[in-house]
Amino acid sequence: MSNISIKIKGFDSQEFPKGITPLQIMNDIKGVPKDTIICKVDGQLTDLSSNLNKNCELQFMDAKSKDGHSVLLHSTAHLMAQAVKRLFPKTKVTIGPFLENRFYYDFDVNSPFTEDDLLEIENEMMKISEENLEISHQEKSRNEALAFFEKIDESYKVEIINDLDKDETLKVYSQGEFTDLCRGPHVHSTGQIKHFKILSSSAAYWRGDEKNQTLQRVYGTSFQNSKDLKKYLQMLEEQKKRDHRKIGKELDLFFFDDEVGPGLPLWTPSGTVLIDELEALAKEKETANGYLRVRTPHLTKGDLFSKSGHLDHYMSSMFSPMDVDGIDYYMKPMNCPYHHKIFANTPKSYRDLPYRISEYGTCYRYEKSGELFGLMRVRSMQMNDGHIYCTAEQFKEEFINVCNLYMEYFKIFGIEKYEMRLSLHDPEGLGDKFIDNPTLWKKTEEDVRNALKGANLKFVESVGDAAFYGPKIDVQVWSSIGREFTLATNQVDFAIPERFDLTYTDKDGSAKTPLCIHRAPLGTHERFIGFLIEHFGGNFPLWLAPKQITILPVSDKFNDYAQQITTDLRTMGLRVSLDNRSEKIGSKIRDAEMQKINIMVIVGEKEVENKTVTVRRRFIKEQKEMSLNDFSNEILTEIKERRVSN
Repeated sequence: MSNISIKIKGFDSQEFPKGITPLQIMNDIKGVPKDTIICKVDGQLTDLSSNLNKNCELQFMDAKSKDGHSVLLHSTAHLMAQAVKRLFPKTKVTIGPFLENRFYYDFDVNSPFTEDDLLEIENEMMKISEENLEISHQEKSRNEALAFFEKIDESYKVEIINDLDKDETLKVYSQGEFTDLCRGPHVHSTGQIKHFKILSSSAAYWRGDEKNQTLQRVYGTSFQNSKDLKKYLQMLEEQKKRDHRKIGKELDLFFFDDEVGPGLPLWTPSGTVLIDELEALAKEKETANGYLRVRTPHLTKGDLFSKSGHLDHYMSSMFSPMDVDGIDYYMKPMNCPYHHKIFANTPKSYRDLPYRISEYGTCYRYEKSGELFGLMRVRSMQMNDGHIYCTAEQFKEEFINVCNLYMEYFKIFGIEKYEMRLSLHDPEGLGDKFIDNPTLWKKTEEDVRNALKGANLKFVESVGDAAFYGPKIDVQVWSSIGREFTLATNQVDFAIPERFDLTYTDKDGSAKTPLCIHRAPLGTHERFIGFLIEHFGGNFPLWLAPKQITILPVSDKFNDYAQQITTDLRTMGLRVSLDNRSEKIGSKIRDAEMQKINIMVIVGEKEVENKTVTVRRRFIKEQKEMSLNDFSNEILTEIKERRVSN
């Protein structure tokens, strides 16, 4: 048998018999970590049991690596499916993908799983782990795979196979009596899956379509060791405490009403403060950066979105048209086409560029009922939108200025961990998912890449996630407890300006088409406020807090002085409430803390005599007596500087 040369990362190249598996190499070579669960062959994730038949580069990975963890999660989903089939044999299995630190599997069951059922499933998973079953895979033709899954009456697998290309070679993975259709790869035995937890279950629709069969979705998580599992579960508990829906209700910030409709939030006075403060911040920053503010209607003729291409690409996310005098009108899903019209309304020369306009426009998108989630997925949203029309020479500076604006916001909100994700097109999707212009795609993506590198901004690339009209930067941020959110976007539009005949007169008198940058640094009010609620746990910094100060008279006889202070502070623009209930001061303080009010001003006999106030702040034990003038100057400075904390 001939040999092949394999370069193992961390080791010298070595000769091995053709057909050897990574698992055999791992067991033969000293120094390969024994907690290895997967490998890469020439950069491709590969099962440890796969045969190696040519010279290659080999990398071993454990479950602490990003790729290794994804494989462990997906393998644990299969482990759970096997346990479900053992306990509930009539169940039909569907799909079980991995997510960020989690996995799920959807099951067609006669009745939803109970808490006792989930515990029983988890215990059965542990038994299968202890059995240490080998996980093997086979390749099958489409017809072979169809025959197999028809025989075991797994109709969902049959449907999936029927939707695939007829010539596609399929993989099936087996562990003991359980076999699943899957591209893989997986860990090489169930004994490697030890530290897992079933998290929850919920209803889901087959293929996300509410017209299809209702399924039972079971979520779980899995880690390489018990320490990492415990740490993640503790973080989930903290997330539950900080859930924006829970805190939003406790602080009376927003709510949903059945008569209004799902996904359409109603903002209370306290929640509206958050919106107003964010909009004031955006206006301030955008004015300083040369933006002009505009306003546009909530609906339009369908012709506008047909011209922009949105009806072709986003129809499924738009509300149905309404007939007005025989013409179809649509609620707007985005502001872009209106802004293009504003640019074209008056002639522009190169001296007018860059032309920057911004708007807090309300948009409407049809999200499926099963996908709605608090403020994170809604049907009505106020978007921090803006468009920059510029020359090719101005593009780099304008694009980086937008990215720098993100950095300013991160500092203001105390966001320490973030990632810029350069979303690129998929060449196979041209004409369908992406505008069919490969030359412009290549050039524009390279321009964006060079701009980011030139500004020393760290980024990762993601193929296939671009907008249909150009590449974009998606900004991922992590809250203070480590939860990831998609916050904002910065998109390049190289095609739409031409569709709208947007031009400017260049220095030589010729008509040129500008580039367009679409940016939304704060995304939507809804999603961003949802993030901020969880990021701060409802303990907003003073400048953002809906209730900044509460005045607490020690007894009724000091109410007049308390009312005077309340009036004086309100005239300074501060958000002040007066608690003049006939309650003990300790009770008033506890109530204020429950409402997460930043500052409590206590007034009694001493304060009346000295014409002072006693200030008590959340998270600070010490109280201090101050003149009203010193107190107001201190907090007004804190608010003006938008400090994250005092």
